Amino acid sequence: MENKNETSGGFRGFTAKRIIVGVLLTVVVLLISALVLGYFTKPTKQPASEEMHTQQEAVTNDMEDPEKRALEEGLTKRPATEDKSHAYPSKDSARKVEKADPNQTAKHYALTYEKDFAAQQLPTGVAFVKATIKPLRYELSERFWGWRPNDIFSFATDNVNNFQLGVIEVTRRTAEQLAENISRTGTASAFDKNLENARSTCFVIEAESFMFPSSEGKYNDGLEELEKYAEKLKRGEASFYTRADNLIPLLVEYEHLLGSCDDNLVKVREKDGSRVSFFDADNYFYYAKGVASAMETILKAIEKDFHQTLDRRNCLKELHHAIESLERARNIEPIIITNSDLSSTLANHRANLAAHISHARFYIGVLIKTLST
Repeated sequence: MENKNETSGGFRGFTAKRIIVGVLLTVVVLLISALVLGYFTKPTKQPASEEMHTQQEAVTNDMEDPEKRALEEGLTKRPATEDKSHAYPSKDSARKVEKADPNQTAKHYALTYEKDFAAQQLPTGVAFVKATIKPLRYELSERFWGWRPNDIFSFATDNVNNFQLGVIEVTRRTAEQLAENISRTGTASAFDKNLENARSTCFVIEAESFMFPSSEGKYNDGLEELEKYAEKLKRGEASFYTRADNLIPLLVEYEHLLGSCDDNLVKVREKDGSRVSFFDADNYFYYAKGVASAMETILKAIEKDFHQTLDRRNCLKELHHAIESLERARNIEPIIITNSDLSSTLANHRANLAAHISHARFYIGVLIKTLST
Protein backbone atom coordinates (compact mmCIF):
# COMPACT_ATOMS: atom_id res chain seq x y z
CA MET A 1 0.00 0.00 0.00
CA GLU A 2 2.82 2.37 0.84
CA ASN A 3 4.56 1.49 -2.42
CA LYS A 4 1.41 2.30 -4.34
CA ASN A 5 1.10 5.71 -2.65
CA GLU A 6 4.75 6.47 -3.24
CA THR A 7 4.41 5.53 -6.91
CA SER A 8 1.32 7.72 -7.31
CA GLY A 9 3.00 10.71 -5.65
CA GLY A 10 6.09 10.33 -7.83
CA PHE A 11 3.99 10.22 -10.97
CA ARG A 12 2.12 13.38 -10.01
CA GLY A 13 5.39 15.20 -9.27
CA PHE A 14 6.86 14.09 -12.58
CA THR A 15 3.74 15.23 -14.45
CA ALA A 16 3.75 18.64 -12.74
CA LYS A 17 7.38 19.17 -13.68
CA ARG A 18 6.70 18.34 -17.32
CA ILE A 19 3.78 20.75 -17.44
CA ILE A 20 5.88 23.58 -15.95
CA VAL A 21 8.77 22.89 -18.34
CA GLY A 22 6.33 22.79 -21.28
CA VAL A 23 4.80 26.13 -20.33
CA LEU A 24 8.25 27.73 -19.97
CA LEU A 25 9.37 26.36 -23.33
CA THR A 26 6.20 27.68 -24.96
CA VAL A 27 6.80 31.17 -23.51
CA VAL A 28 10.41 31.12 -24.69
CA VAL A 29 9.38 30.04 -28.20
CA LEU A 30 6.77 32.80 -28.37
CA LEU A 31 9.27 35.44 -27.26
CA ILE A 32 11.85 34.30 -29.79
CA SER A 33 9.21 34.29 -32.55
CA ALA A 34 8.12 37.81 -31.65
CA LEU A 35 11.71 39.05 -31.75
CA VAL A 36 12.38 37.39 -35.10
CA LEU A 37 9.17 38.71 -36.69
CA GLY A 38 9.77 42.18 -35.27
CA TYR A 39 13.28 42.14 -36.71
CA PHE A 40 12.12 41.27 -40.21
CA THR A 41 9.16 43.68 -40.29
CA LYS A 42 11.06 46.60 -38.86
CA PRO A 43 11.92 49.12 -41.62
CA THR A 44 15.58 49.29 -42.30
CA LYS A 45 17.10 52.62 -41.65
CA GLN A 46 19.63 54.04 -44.01
CA PRO A 47 22.99 54.59 -42.37
CA ALA A 48 23.73 58.17 -41.52
CA SER A 49 26.71 58.30 -43.88
CA GLU A 50 24.70 56.95 -46.82
CA GLU A 51 21.76 59.26 -46.06
CA MET A 52 24.06 62.27 -46.00
CA HIS A 53 25.62 61.17 -49.26
CA THR A 54 22.18 60.83 -50.88
CA GLN A 55 21.11 64.30 -49.74
CA GLN A 56 24.35 65.83 -50.99
CA GLU A 57 23.92 64.07 -54.34
CA ALA A 58 20.33 65.41 -54.69
CA VAL A 59 21.45 68.97 -53.93
CA THR A 60 24.29 68.63 -56.43
CA ASN A 61 21.93 67.38 -59.14
CA ASP A 62 19.56 70.29 -58.52
CA MET A 63 22.42 72.75 -58.75
CA GLU A 64 23.68 71.11 -61.94
CA ASP A 65 20.22 71.27 -63.57
CA PRO A 66 18.60 74.55 -62.51
CA GLU A 67 16.01 74.41 -65.30
CA LYS A 68 14.68 71.09 -63.99
CA ARG A 69 14.57 72.50 -60.49
CA ALA A 70 12.70 75.56 -61.68
CA LEU A 71 10.19 73.47 -63.60
CA GLU A 72 9.42 71.47 -60.46
CA GLU A 73 8.79 74.68 -58.56
CA GLY A 74 6.68 76.16 -61.37
CA LEU A 75 9.04 79.09 -61.83
CA THR A 76 10.60 78.48 -65.23
CA LYS A 77 11.03 81.62 -67.28
CA ARG A 78 11.61 81.25 -70.99
CA PRO A 79 12.61 84.10 -73.23
CA ALA A 80 9.80 85.61 -75.26
CA THR A 81 11.60 84.78 -78.51
CA GLU A 82 11.78 81.04 -77.83
CA ASP A 83 9.68 79.11 -80.33
CA LYS A 84 7.35 76.70 -78.55
CA SER A 85 4.40 77.01 -80.89
CA HIS A 86 4.74 73.39 -82.02
CA ALA A 87 5.21 71.88 -78.55
CA TYR A 88 2.30 69.48 -78.74
CA PRO A 89 2.11 65.94 -77.34
CA SER A 90 3.29 63.28 -79.76
CA LYS A 91 0.78 61.10 -81.58
CA ASP A 92 2.14 57.96 -79.94
CA SER A 93 1.76 59.33 -76.42
CA ALA A 94 -1.74 60.58 -77.13
CA ARG A 95 -2.82 57.26 -78.58
CA LYS A 96 -1.67 55.56 -75.39
CA VAL A 97 -4.02 57.87 -73.48
CA GLU A 98 -7.15 56.99 -75.43
CA LYS A 99 -8.33 55.05 -78.42
CA ALA A 100 -11.87 56.13 -79.15
CA ASP A 101 -13.23 57.48 -75.89
CA PRO A 102 -14.06 61.20 -76.11
CA ASN A 103 -14.14 61.46 -72.31
CA GLN A 104 -10.37 60.96 -72.13
CA THR A 105 -9.69 63.62 -74.77
CA ALA A 106 -10.83 66.59 -72.71
CA LYS A 107 -8.73 65.51 -69.74
CA HIS A 108 -5.71 65.08 -71.97
CA TYR A 109 -5.57 68.52 -73.53
CA ALA A 110 -6.84 70.29 -70.42
CA LEU A 111 -3.97 68.80 -68.40
CA THR A 112 -1.36 69.34 -71.11
CA TYR A 113 -2.50 72.93 -71.49
CA GLU A 114 -1.85 73.62 -67.82
CA LYS A 115 1.50 71.82 -68.01
CA ASP A 116 2.59 73.71 -71.12
CA PHE A 117 1.67 77.22 -70.08
CA ALA A 118 1.43 77.42 -66.29
CA ALA A 119 5.17 77.99 -65.81
CA GLN A 120 5.90 80.05 -68.93
CA GLN A 121 6.24 83.80 -69.13
CA LEU A 122 4.65 84.49 -72.51
CA PRO A 123 3.80 87.79 -74.19
CA THR A 124 0.18 88.83 -73.73
CA GLY A 125 -2.10 86.95 -76.08
CA VAL A 126 0.13 83.96 -76.80
CA ALA A 127 -1.47 81.77 -74.14
CA PHE A 128 -4.92 82.65 -75.51
CA VAL A 129 -3.95 81.75 -79.08
CA LYS A 130 -2.29 78.49 -78.02
CA ALA A 131 -5.36 77.55 -75.96
CA THR A 132 -7.51 78.20 -79.04
CA ILE A 133 -5.26 75.92 -81.11
CA LYS A 134 -4.86 73.08 -78.65
CA PRO A 135 -8.31 71.37 -78.56
CA LEU A 136 -8.70 71.25 -82.34
CA ARG A 137 -5.04 70.29 -82.85
CA TYR A 138 -5.58 67.30 -80.63
CA GLU A 139 -8.70 66.21 -82.51
CA LEU A 140 -6.94 66.50 -85.87
CA SER A 141 -3.48 65.13 -85.15
CA GLU A 142 -3.30 63.42 -81.80
CA ARG A 143 -6.55 61.50 -81.52
CA PHE A 144 -6.58 57.91 -82.76
CA TRP A 145 -8.17 57.84 -86.22
CA GLY A 146 -8.05 61.66 -86.36
CA TRP A 147 -10.99 63.71 -87.59
CA ARG A 148 -14.14 61.58 -87.71
CA PRO A 149 -17.21 63.58 -88.96
CA ASN A 150 -16.22 63.27 -92.64
CA ASP A 151 -15.32 59.57 -92.52
CA ILE A 152 -17.31 57.17 -94.67
CA PHE A 153 -18.10 54.96 -91.68
CA SER A 154 -18.48 57.80 -89.19
CA PHE A 155 -21.78 56.38 -87.87
CA ALA A 156 -19.75 53.79 -85.97
CA THR A 157 -18.09 56.45 -83.82
CA ASP A 158 -20.86 59.01 -83.47
CA ASN A 159 -19.88 59.93 -79.90
CA VAL A 160 -16.47 61.15 -81.02
CA ASN A 161 -17.97 62.77 -84.11
CA ASN A 162 -20.30 64.95 -82.07
CA PHE A 163 -17.61 65.73 -79.53
CA GLN A 164 -15.41 67.02 -82.36
CA LEU A 165 -18.29 69.07 -83.79
CA GLY A 166 -18.52 70.83 -80.42
CA VAL A 167 -14.78 71.54 -80.45
CA ILE A 168 -14.75 73.04 -83.95
CA GLU A 169 -17.73 75.26 -83.13
CA VAL A 170 -15.88 76.79 -80.18
CA THR A 171 -12.76 77.22 -82.33
CA ARG A 172 -14.74 78.96 -85.09
CA ARG A 173 -16.37 81.46 -82.78
CA THR A 174 -13.11 82.17 -80.96
CA ALA A 175 -11.18 82.73 -84.20
CA GLU A 176 -13.95 85.01 -85.45
CA GLN A 177 -13.86 87.23 -82.38
CA LEU A 178 -10.07 87.18 -82.25
CA ALA A 179 -9.96 88.56 -85.80
CA GLU A 180 -12.86 90.98 -85.38
CA ASN A 181 -12.36 92.42 -81.89
CA ILE A 182 -9.46 91.17 -79.79
CA SER A 183 -6.74 91.92 -82.35
CA ARG A 184 -8.21 95.29 -83.40
CA THR A 185 -8.79 98.62 -81.66
CA GLY A 186 -12.08 99.29 -83.44
CA THR A 187 -14.00 99.15 -86.69
CA ALA A 188 -11.48 101.39 -88.45
CA SER A 189 -8.54 99.11 -87.65
CA ALA A 190 -7.12 96.74 -90.29
CA PHE A 191 -7.55 92.99 -89.97
CA ASP A 192 -4.55 90.81 -89.23
CA LYS A 193 -3.84 88.85 -92.41
CA ASN A 194 -3.27 85.50 -90.70
CA LEU A 195 -6.37 85.76 -88.54
CA GLU A 196 -8.46 86.80 -91.54
CA ASN A 197 -7.27 83.76 -93.48
CA ALA A 198 -8.01 81.45 -90.55
CA ARG A 199 -11.53 82.64 -89.93
CA SER A 200 -12.73 83.31 -93.50
CA THR A 201 -11.11 80.54 -95.57
CA CYS A 202 -10.18 77.72 -93.20
CA PHE A 203 -12.58 77.24 -90.29
CA VAL A 204 -15.68 77.97 -92.38
CA ILE A 205 -15.35 74.62 -94.17
CA GLU A 206 -18.01 72.15 -93.10
CA ALA A 207 -16.84 69.43 -90.75
CA GLU A 208 -18.27 66.72 -93.03
CA SER A 209 -16.37 67.89 -96.14
CA PHE A 210 -14.50 64.85 -97.47
CA MET A 211 -12.46 66.42 -100.28
CA PHE A 212 -12.15 69.48 -102.52
CA PRO A 213 -11.30 70.59 -99.85
CA SER A 214 -11.08 68.16 -96.96
CA SER A 215 -12.02 69.56 -93.58
CA GLU A 216 -8.83 68.21 -91.97
CA GLY A 217 -6.60 69.99 -94.47
CA LYS A 218 -8.33 73.35 -94.14
CA TYR A 219 -8.54 73.15 -90.34
CA ASN A 220 -4.82 72.40 -90.14
CA ASP A 221 -4.19 75.39 -92.41
CA GLY A 222 -6.25 77.51 -90.04
CA LEU A 223 -4.23 76.37 -87.05
CA GLU A 224 -1.03 77.21 -88.93
CA GLU A 225 -2.35 80.73 -89.49
CA LEU A 226 -3.05 81.07 -85.76
CA GLU A 227 0.46 79.86 -84.99
CA LYS A 228 1.92 82.49 -87.31
CA TYR A 229 -0.09 85.13 -85.49
CA ALA A 230 1.25 83.84 -82.15
CA GLU A 231 4.79 84.12 -83.48
CA LYS A 232 4.14 87.71 -84.50
CA LEU A 233 2.90 88.43 -80.97
CA LYS A 234 6.18 87.07 -79.61
CA ARG A 235 8.14 89.36 -81.92
CA GLY A 236 5.96 92.35 -81.13
CA GLU A 237 4.65 92.55 -84.71
CA ALA A 238 0.95 91.96 -83.95
CA SER A 239 -1.66 93.40 -81.59
CA PHE A 240 -3.69 91.78 -78.84
CA TYR A 241 -5.97 94.07 -76.82
CA THR A 242 -7.20 93.15 -73.36
CA ARG A 243 -9.80 95.82 -72.72
CA ALA A 244 -13.25 94.81 -71.52
CA ASP A 245 -14.89 95.87 -74.80
CA ASN A 246 -12.52 93.55 -76.67
CA LEU A 247 -13.44 90.56 -74.52
CA ILE A 248 -17.20 91.04 -74.15
CA PRO A 249 -18.16 90.00 -77.75
CA LEU A 250 -16.33 86.68 -77.30
CA LEU A 251 -18.09 86.02 -74.00
CA VAL A 252 -21.44 86.84 -75.64
CA GLU A 253 -20.71 84.20 -78.31
CA TYR A 254 -19.89 81.68 -75.60
CA GLU A 255 -23.09 82.52 -73.75
CA HIS A 256 -25.16 81.94 -76.90
CA LEU A 257 -23.43 78.66 -77.67
CA LEU A 258 -23.94 77.36 -74.14
CA GLY A 259 -27.58 78.44 -74.35
CA SER A 260 -28.04 76.30 -77.46
CA CYS A 261 -26.41 73.32 -75.74
CA ASP A 262 -28.59 73.85 -72.68
CA ASP A 263 -31.77 73.81 -74.76
CA ASN A 264 -30.78 70.60 -76.55
CA LEU A 265 -29.96 68.95 -73.25
CA VAL A 266 -33.27 69.73 -71.52
CA LYS A 267 -35.83 69.55 -74.31
CA VAL A 268 -38.21 66.60 -74.41
CA ARG A 269 -39.45 66.98 -78.00
CA GLU A 270 -37.92 67.97 -81.29
CA LYS A 271 -39.29 70.79 -83.43
CA ASP A 272 -41.45 68.35 -85.40
CA GLY A 273 -43.14 67.21 -82.19
CA SER A 274 -41.44 63.83 -81.91
CA ARG A 275 -39.77 62.83 -78.67
CA VAL A 276 -36.00 63.09 -78.42
CA SER A 277 -34.74 59.63 -79.32
CA PHE A 278 -32.02 57.68 -77.58
CA PHE A 279 -29.61 58.36 -80.45
CA ASP A 280 -30.33 62.09 -80.56
CA ALA A 281 -29.86 62.33 -76.79
CA ASP A 282 -26.47 60.69 -77.21
CA ASN A 283 -25.49 63.21 -79.92
CA TYR A 284 -26.61 66.24 -77.90
CA PHE A 285 -24.69 64.98 -74.88
CA TYR A 286 -21.33 64.59 -76.60
CA TYR A 287 -21.66 67.80 -78.61
CA ALA A 288 -22.14 69.71 -75.36
CA LYS A 289 -19.16 67.92 -73.82
CA GLY A 290 -16.99 68.98 -76.76
CA VAL A 291 -18.12 72.58 -76.33
CA ALA A 292 -17.49 72.50 -72.59
CA SER A 293 -14.04 70.94 -72.93
CA ALA A 294 -12.71 73.38 -75.54
CA MET A 295 -14.29 76.39 -73.85
CA GLU A 296 -12.82 75.47 -70.46
CA THR A 297 -9.31 75.47 -71.95
CA ILE A 298 -9.79 78.90 -73.55
CA LEU A 299 -11.35 80.45 -70.43
CA LYS A 300 -8.26 79.45 -68.46
CA ALA A 301 -6.15 81.35 -70.99
CA ILE A 302 -8.51 84.33 -70.72
CA GLU A 303 -7.82 84.39 -67.00
CA LYS A 304 -4.10 84.62 -67.78
CA ASP A 305 -4.10 87.21 -70.57
CA PHE A 306 -7.03 89.34 -69.36
CA HIS A 307 -6.16 89.05 -65.69
CA GLN A 308 -5.62 92.76 -65.06
CA THR A 309 -8.91 93.72 -66.69
CA LEU A 310 -10.86 91.04 -64.82
CA ASP A 311 -9.18 91.85 -61.53
CA ARG A 312 -9.80 95.57 -61.92
CA ARG A 313 -13.49 94.92 -62.54
CA ASN A 314 -13.58 92.48 -59.62
CA CYS A 315 -15.01 89.62 -61.67
CA LEU A 316 -12.38 86.89 -61.44
CA LYS A 317 -14.68 84.98 -59.13
CA GLU A 318 -17.37 84.70 -61.81
CA LEU A 319 -14.81 83.44 -64.32
CA HIS A 320 -13.60 80.82 -61.84
CA HIS A 321 -17.18 79.63 -61.32
CA ALA A 322 -17.70 79.31 -65.07
CA ILE A 323 -14.47 77.33 -65.46
CA GLU A 324 -15.41 75.06 -62.57
CA SER A 325 -18.85 74.37 -64.05
CA LEU A 326 -17.37 73.48 -67.43
CA GLU A 327 -14.84 71.24 -65.74
CA ARG A 328 -17.62 69.37 -63.97
CA ALA A 329 -19.47 69.01 -67.27
CA ARG A 330 -16.31 67.60 -68.82
CA ASN A 331 -15.94 65.05 -66.02
CA ILE A 332 -19.38 63.45 -66.49
CA GLU A 333 -18.40 60.14 -68.08
CA PRO A 334 -21.28 57.62 -68.20
CA ILE A 335 -20.66 54.29 -69.88
CA ILE A 336 -24.05 54.46 -71.62
CA ILE A 337 -26.08 57.64 -72.11
CA THR A 338 -29.55 57.03 -70.68
CA ASN A 339 -32.45 59.35 -71.47
CA SER A 340 -34.86 58.34 -68.74
CA ASP A 341 -37.67 60.34 -67.24
CA LEU A 342 -36.55 62.77 -64.54
CA SER A 343 -38.47 60.76 -61.92
CA SER A 344 -37.09 57.43 -63.12
CA THR A 345 -34.69 55.19 -61.25
CA LEU A 346 -32.31 55.41 -64.21
CA ALA A 347 -30.43 58.64 -64.87
CA ASN A 348 -31.15 61.26 -67.48
CA HIS A 349 -27.58 62.12 -68.41
CA ARG A 350 -28.63 65.01 -70.63
CA ALA A 351 -30.27 66.68 -67.65
CA ASN A 352 -27.23 66.00 -65.45
CA LEU A 353 -24.95 67.66 -67.98
CA ALA A 354 -27.41 70.51 -68.53
CA ALA A 355 -27.12 71.56 -64.88
CA HIS A 356 -23.42 72.37 -65.23
CA ILE A 357 -23.79 73.86 -68.71
CA SER A 358 -26.53 76.13 -67.37
CA HIS A 359 -24.36 77.21 -64.44
CA ALA A 360 -21.47 78.06 -66.75
CA ARG A 361 -23.82 80.08 -68.97
CA PHE A 362 -25.18 81.95 -65.96
CA TYR A 363 -21.76 82.96 -64.65
CA ILE A 364 -20.58 84.04 -68.10
CA GLY A 365 -23.71 86.21 -68.28
CA VAL A 366 -22.87 87.77 -64.92
CA LEU A 367 -19.30 88.29 -66.13
CA ILE A 368 -20.57 90.12 -69.23
CA LYS A 369 -22.78 92.42 -67.15
CA THR A 370 -19.95 93.16 -64.73
CA LEU A 371 -17.51 94.00 -67.53
CA SER A 372 -20.14 96.18 -69.23
CA THR A 373 -20.60 98.49 -66.24
